[in-house]
Amino acid sequence: MTTPPPALLIAGHGTRDEAGAEAFRDFVRELGARNPELPVAGGFIELSPPPLGDAVAELVERGVRRFAAVPLMLVSAGHAKGDIPAALSREQERHPGISYTYGRPLGPHPALLNVLERRLDEALGATGGRTPLDRADVTVLLVGRGSTDPDANAEVYKAARLLWEGRGYAGVETAFVSLAAPDVPSGLDRCVALGARRIVVLPYFLFTGILPDRVLQQAEGWAAAHPEVEVRAADVIGPEPELLDLVMERYEEAVKGDLRMNCDSCVYRIALPGFEDKVGLPQQPHFHPDDDGHHHHHGHHHGAHTHAH
Repeated sequence: MTTPPPALLIAGHGTRDEAGAEAFRDFVRELGARNPELPVAGGFIELSPPPLGDAVAELVERGVRRFAAVPLMLVSAGHAKGDIPAALSREQERHPGISYTYGRPLGPHPALLNVLERRLDEALGATGGRTPLDRADVTVLLVGRGSTDPDANAEVYKAARLLWEGRGYAGVETAFVSLAAPDVPSGLDRCVALGARRIVVLPYFLFTGILPDRVLQQAEGWAAAHPEVEVRAADVIGPEPELLDLVMERYEEAVKGDLRMNCDSCVYRIALPGFEDKVGLPQQPHFHPDDDGHHHHHGHHHGAHTHAH
C-alpha cells in the first residue's frame, strides 16, 4: 500500500479587509482544485477566519497525519520565523500523532519578479494596444509591508535589486508602509532626489488589503502635492498561475527536505546591532481571536522556536 503524500497547509497572515481575506480563501480553494489528489487547507495567524488551528483540525478530520506547511508570505519576518512554527507546535499537542514539515516564504523568486514586471507593464500602458512608456524613463518604488525584523526588510531591498537587474528601468527604490523607514512619501522624495520625473508605485503584496490600500492612498496624496511628477500605481501580485506554481514548489521542497532558508542575518541567531536581545528568544503561538481552543496549551512552548531552520 502506497503511503499518501503529506497534505498541504497554507498559513496566511490575516487582514481586516474582507476582500483580502476572501482572496486568500479563494486561493486555497484553487490550490485544492488544481491538486485533487492532495488534501489542502489554509488558515490565518491573526485577524481573519479561519484560524490556522481550524485548518489543521480540518485536515485531521479528513484522516491526515502528515502535512507540509507553507507560509503564504513574501518575506521571512516574525510570523514566518516564530508565530507559525510555534502555532504548529501547539497543534501537535492538540492532535497527538500528527507530524509536519515547514516550508519557506515565497520571495524573492524569479516567478514573482516576472509577475511584478507584468504589473509594471500594465501600469505603464503596455496592455490594450497602447504604446507603453519607455522603461528607461521610469523609476519604480517597490513598497513592502515593513517589519521590526531587519532581515525581513533587507529581503524587500533584495527583491527591488533583482527587479532592477536587466529590465531597463531607470531605477528601483524601496519603501515600507509600516514599521520601517523610509515610508512611502520619503521613498517618493528619494526617487525625485535621484532625478525621477515618472514613478510607478509597486505594492509588494500578494493580495488586496488595508495596507496595499494605504500604499495607494499615500502615493495619491504625495502626487497631489507634486503635480510636476507623474505618479502611477501598479496592482498587487494577485492569484496568478505563477503564485500557485510557486506554492507547490515550496510544498515539494518541504516534503523532500530541500530547504534553503538564509539564517545568516536572522535576529534570533545573530546579534545584530540594536537587536541583541532577540538572540535565542523563545517563541509563542500567535493568539488568534477566532481560535476557541487557544487557551488549551497557553505558555507551553518556551523553546519551541525553530522557524524553519
